[in-house]
Formats: sequence, C-alpha cells, structure tokens
Amino acid sequence: MSTAAIEPGLGAIEPRDWDRLGGHHDPCLSHGFLHALEQQGCVGGHTGWTPQHVVLRDAQGALTAAMPMYAKTHSYGEFVFDWAWASAYERAGGRYYPKLVVGVPFTPVSGRRLLVRPQEPQAEAWRDRLVAKAMAHAEAEGFSGVHWLFPSADDLPCLERHGLSLRMGCQYHWHNPGYQDFQAFLAALSASKRKKLRRERRRVAEQGIRLRRLRGNEIGADLWQRFYTFYHHTLATKMGYVPLTSGFFEAAGEALGDRVMLVVAEHQGETVAAALNLVASDALYGRYWGAARELHSLHFEACYYQGIEFAIEQGLARFEPGAQGEYKISRGFLPAPTWSAHWLRDQRLAAAVADFCGRERHALATRCEDLAEASPYRRTGS
Repeated sequence: MSTAAIEPGLGAIEPRDWDRLGGHHDPCLSHGFLHALEQQGCVGGHTGWTPQHVVLRDAQGALTAAMPMYAKTHSYGEFVFDWAWASAYERAGGRYYPKLVVGVPFTPVSGRRLLVRPQEPQAEAWRDRLVAKAMAHAEAEGFSGVHWLFPSADDLPCLERHGLSLRMGCQYHWHNPGYQDFQAFLAALSASKRKKLRRERRRVAEQGIRLRRLRGNEIGADLWQRFYTFYHHTLATKMGYVPLTSGFFEAAGEALGDRVMLVVAEHQGETVAAALNLVASDALYGRYWGAARELHSLHFEACYYQGIEFAIEQGLARFEPGAQGEYKISRGFLPAPTWSAHWLRDQRLAAAVADFCGRERHALATRCEDLAEASPYRRTGS
C-alpha cells in the first residue's frame, strides 16, 4: 500500500531520490539547494519558514511524488503578495497565519511544484494525491490555507481541478531564438535600444571594471564570503531584511557544482560586486546580487548582459533575471506571465480571493499586452 507523509526536512531523504523527481533539471528544486536552506538556518527555527514537505511512497517504499512545502507565520520571501488578504481577514476576526506555501523560499522562479517520478503511468493520480494531502494537512492542523507559488504551466490543470484560485503575475524574460553571439542579439534590437546597450557596456569598460564568470569549484570560500558581504550590504540597505545566511551560498555552491555561475566584477584590483546565477538544463536564473559601492551601469552589465552572453554561449533557451522591473524591457526582456494558486479553508475568504484574482488577472493581462508593445526588438520588415 502506498503512503503519504509530512517530512520536517530533507535530511532523511536520499538526494538522488529527490532529484529524480525533478531536481536534476531544475537547480532551485534540487535536494542540494533546498537542503542547504535547512542546514544553514535560512528556514526552520525562528525564521517563519518551517519545512513540512509532502512525500508519497509506493508500496515498495520508493519515493514516487513530493512537494516542497513550508508552514509560514508571515509572507516575507514569497514574491506573491498577500499582505492585503491577511489584513482584511484578520480585521474580520479570522487568523490568516500560520499558512502553508508550496514553493522554493526566496526564489521567484517558476517550475514544477507537483513532483512525480519520471515515466510514472499514474502521474496525474499522484499529483492529485499531493494536492489532497496538503489540503488535508491544512484542515487537520488549522492552517488558513495552502498557496502554490510559481507553479509551472504543467501543474495548473491539476490545481484548477481541485478548485484553487489562480493568480497571475508578470515577470520579464529573455528568449534565445538561436543567436550566434551577443552581436547577433544586438542586431535584433531597434537602433536606439542597440545604442543604449552598447553605451552601458562601454561605460563599464571605461571605468576599468573587469568581469569574470566563474563556475562551481572555481569559486572558493573567500570569494563566497566576499559575495555574502555584498549581498548582505545590498539587501540590508534596500530592504532591511536579509534572509540568507553566510554559510548558505558556499553550501549551495558545493552541492550544485557547475549549476552555479557567479559573475564577478573587479575594479582597481578589488572585487567590488557579484551576481549569482543558477544554470538549469534549458534556462539561466538570475538570483542574487550585491555590490560594495555604486558604479555606473555595473548592475545592468553584471545582472543582465553577462547572463544573456552566457545563455547564448551555452545554447540556453531563456534567461529569467528575477522578479519585477519594467526597465528590463528596454534591455531585451519581454513580459511573461507567472502563476500562483490558492486554497483557503474559510469559504468567505476563498470567495473574496477568487473574485480578486479574476479581476486582477484581467487587468494584468491587459497591462502585459501594453508592455509588450514597448518591445525593444526591430519590427519585422524594418
């Protein structure tokens, strides 16, 4: 007989068993990345993120399906903003926290959330069981609801089948139609945008800044510590909230190997900034950035142009540089929909959220269409 369980962490699960469900394709979902968050104190303890992963095993005890799930006592680090829902519900006498979220902490990257063993003939049935187990757990333990953050399009039919409200978001992604090099990408842009990108890259070079891209074991402990210093300074200054610990980056880097790519900026012999990227089988994900000081156009070079150049060299289909930022459009990134799915125990709250999501989705779809008109690419025939 198959079993369903809630696991308080990934320590008891073999990395290869978990990664076989999807982590070998997606570094954000890998055992190494998620377990590093747990080991290094980024989740668990008093962080407000308590691992409660859903694990399904077949009659022989083999891991067949799973979901990375966390009990939350706040909404920080999710990138799907539900603070207004929480406030309204609590004003009405409800208790919004704790809640459950299914996703990758501090990581607004779309991907599979209903992880099922490859070539599994009953895959849809196992996905249904994952969703049902999460909802049953919420009912039994008194969580206000379950929220699936950034599920892939492949997960949406199952989530809709269970009556969840779908919420649309918008990010800005770069797509690679098969560029031979960065110059070919520039040639696809309108003249004014091409001139702007060249000017920004030239300003970086004129300041004497040197850029390097390092992979896996090329990144030593000293450089990881230096990167953490940049990351901490940048987030503490801009947000006052620094969720990742100093040990996380080195631990994740060791676990992921060549699936980590660090862009390092050096000025006058000193490392002054760095941008961390994760490399998937067909995509590059820009994740974390930090700098010791402001240098003209360096953020655009390190976080966007180096990533585009790397994606072209590696033949990757797309580059997702992170959440938000309409300014990315002029630099080659186009609007792309993202999704979340929400199940609430209180039917009144569920009805209000469903109504809100429907109205928001219509408005955002229109907005994305308008933004697409600002495409920096040359029109066909021009």
